[in-house]
Amino acid sequence: MYAIIATGGKQYKVAEGDVIKVEKLGVAAGETVSFDQVLVVNNGSIKVGNPTISGASVSASVVEEGKNRKVIVYRYKCKSGYHKKNGHRQAYTKVKIEKINA
Repeated sequence: MYAIIATGGKQYKVAEGDVIKVEKLGVAAGETVSFDQVLVVNNGSIKVGNPTISGASVSASVVEEGKNRKVIVYRYKCKSGYHKKNGHRQAYTKVKIEKINA
């Protein structure tokens, strides 16, 4: 059984027991969170939402919050001597999928 959920502007294919990194939710570790935007559920037969399935949700528990590894952003223009180096670390929340309610 799996589901496709939408959170943080991205879509994730999840099954019970999966651990995924999503955009930062602002929830402390150990708490539970529910994803209500369920697009597809497959439990032997596929249910597709239009755009979401009403009444379906995915419950998960927060494992940790953190930052991803640094991505270097380097801007350069030739012949003018312009260059700028910048770094970015995206914040994330790691969640463990507990139950798919469809």
